[in-house]
Amino acid sequence: MAGTLRVGTSSWSSGDWKGVFYPKNARPESFLGHYAGRFDTVECDATFYRIPSVSMVSNWHDRTPDDFLLSAKLPREITHDRGMVGCDDLVSQFLTAMEPLGEKRGPLVAQFPYIAKGKDAAEYETGDDFRNRLDRFLEKWPLEVIAPPLMDLLRRRDVPLVFPVYYTMPGAAKLFSGTDPVTSDLMYVRFLGDHKRMDALVARLKAEGKRSGDWSEPALDRDDEMRSWARELKLRSDPGSTILAYFNNHYAGFGPGSADHFLSIWQEDS
Repeated sequence: MAGTLRVGTSSWSSGDWKGVFYPKNARPESFLGHYAGRFDTVECDATFYRIPSVSMVSNWHDRTPDDFLLSAKLPREITHDRGMVGCDDLVSQFLTAMEPLGEKRGPLVAQFPYIAKGKDAAEYETGDDFRNRLDRFLEKWPLEVIAPPLMDLLRRRDVPLVFPVYYTMPGAAKLFSGTDPVTSDLMYVRFLGDHKRMDALVARLKAEGKRSGDWSEPALDRDDEMRSWARELKLRSDPGSTILAYFNNHYAGFGPGSADHFLSIWQEDS
């Protein structure tokens, strides 16, 4: 038997969803409440850009049901600007801000900057500096290079590796055919797509009069890829596992539609 799937989107603030996912006249402050009536989890991307206020997080808590789960990205000042070094003060501020969520707080997601081969060939090849910084960071705080040393580090800390479904990353079948990337009972998948390709496609469809809004309906058929991911995740999960899958608009053109479709695929053989 597969683990428990919880599916949602990478944000809830898209105005293009009014009339197709939210009520036509919905106000932005009501979006999260409407969203929580359809999905039981969401990934908050806004925390990557700034630490939210305690009152804002309290509002998120109050607008969602008891069983809701909100995952949030670590601020980029921690992961990008400071590289996880000398950031104890920021981690403390962020965790304090997120406290009002209580049991509704899901995983905190760390997204790291890409190291170009031309900028640092040795680090591009080995990732040694990154792993050392990550190890020291996780040691002080109990809590996308894929290589055995990183897998061992994450397993030792019981930290899940995030699987980004992105055009530069291997597909599900290839990802799971080599080194085992599962490092905890939680499997976390971010369906991101190709931003430049999707922006260009949406612009062309709108210019041709075939689309009313940027993110109001699907623009690409991702059924085969979704089925591949569902199949591989089921094979590598068990009844004690939890799978969190989040879809942004750029994955196929309409985050809620992608999330609904993936859930229906998952349920076909359940």
